Amino acid sequence: MRERPQEGPPDQIAVAAREGGEVLHEGGGQRVPGEDLLPAYGATKRAVDSLTLSAAVTYGPEGIRVNAIAPGTTLTEMLHDWEAESPGVIERLNADTPLRRAADPDEIAQAAAWLLSDRASYVTGTVLRVDGGMLA
Repeated sequence: MRERPQEGPPDQIAVAAREGGEVLHEGGGQRVPGEDLLPAYGATKRAVDSLTLSAAVTYGPEGIRVNAIAPGTTLTEMLHDWEAESPGVIERLNADTPLRRAADPDEIAQAAAWLLSDRASYVTGTVLRVDGGMLA
């Protein structure tokens, strides 16, 4: 078993270690190979994806599952603010999505609930893309 790092803030992993549980990050979902509209945002999401994979390997032996959900375009306040600043952005994003629409937040929540459920008890180190096929 790998030794747990001693540095870092008490976080989801510390709670999961005490209580035995799951950690779910909100990760990528950006276009590949890079995000042309919000490059720093895309880079940080990819960092979360990498953290998820590393944490799954580190904490798996303790029975802690670590996964991430990677939503595509989702009808959130952030997206509506972006549309107000850059009219047409939702239309452009939808055009790049095979399902030709943005997700409702409840669709993302249902996928997250599955990852946290006992039905996903053998799933760890996964970045589940819920993106309407954007990265297909």
